[in-house]
Amino acid sequence: MSQDQREIIHSDAAPSAIGPYSQAVKIGNTVYVSGQIPLDPDTGELIAGDFKAQVERVFDNLAAVAAAAGASPAHAVRVGLYLTDMSQFGIVNEVMASRFDAPYPARAAIGVAALPKNAAVEADAILVID
Repeated sequence: MSQDQREIIHSDAAPSAIGPYSQAVKIGNTVYVSGQIPLDPDTGELIAGDFKAQVERVFDNLAAVAAAAGASPAHAVRVGLYLTDMSQFGIVNEVMASRFDAPYPARAAIGVAALPKNAAVEADAILVID
């Protein structure tokens, strides 16, 4: 793959990258969305609120990056979830059920010791645009 086959995706409606990576990279009709934590896109800081509000912000950020790529969460074929407390998994399921329609994307849910900026949840996605 040559560099000119990659399209770098950026949305001001999602937080800027906090490291040496892009919000997303599009190759052909596939978009690889980097992990999103519950950062406010305007301040770059973690949002205040309970865990559900944080999960909602994560999916808002994913949706904003997807939109910048000409897609939506409906184009997700895989979602990766990372939680520092797996006992909160039910809340993640509740939010996902409100954001995605069946047939649902493939998914992995992984318990982790820590996330950037001490976030409690992170999600990434692979989208395929038809």
